[in-house]
Amino acid sequence: MPASEITCWFDFASNYSYLSVLRLARQKDVIVQWKPFLLGPIFQAQGWDNSPFVLQKDKGDYVWKDMPRECAKYGLPWRQPSAFPRRSLLAARVALLGEHQPWMAEFCARVMLANFEHDEDIGSPEVIAAVLTGIGLDAAALLTAAQSDDNKARLRARNDEAQSLHLFGAPTFFVGTEMYWGNDRLADALALAAS
Repeated sequence: MPASEITCWFDFASNYSYLSVLRLARQKDVIVQWKPFLLGPIFQAQGWDNSPFVLQKDKGDYVWKDMPRECAKYGLPWRQPSAFPRRSLLAARVALLGEHQPWMAEFCARVMLANFEHDEDIGSPEVIAAVLTGIGLDAAALLTAAQSDDNKARLRARNDEAQSLHLFGAPTFFVGTEMYWGNDRLADALALAAS
């Protein structure tokens, strides 16, 4: 019987993606197809120039109360970032290089922890280099490859793909053609993948 598979579309700047990426990175029951992308262009297409958690005060106030509860529920560390949303462009470009590599899940988890546990600037090459070095990778080579024109074009194509799938937020999961949006739907997506 083939292994169960789930596709996870996520942005490193997304707090609810943090919850799902950490949960998926630590499990062994399904194959995860990681799909890093950027929410900024998605929001811009909807007429927003920032996260709805910034643009809508009540929603923002709520989310910073919700995150500690959700992290406690899943046993995950939490520190509200001093800057939100952080630029996730460099992290996404590096992640594109790792999509089919054995280090992808660990890289994603560590970048998320840098942002949402350690309150580090994940837009900084130094922070991303430290993550890569910490998992035994050649940070200089990967950062150079991440900034290549080809890789930049790959990220633009990934965002075009996200828009063609009508993604409007992150995390978003696919099991086959079935779409699930939000960390609170991860369990439903995993249940379908296992069926």
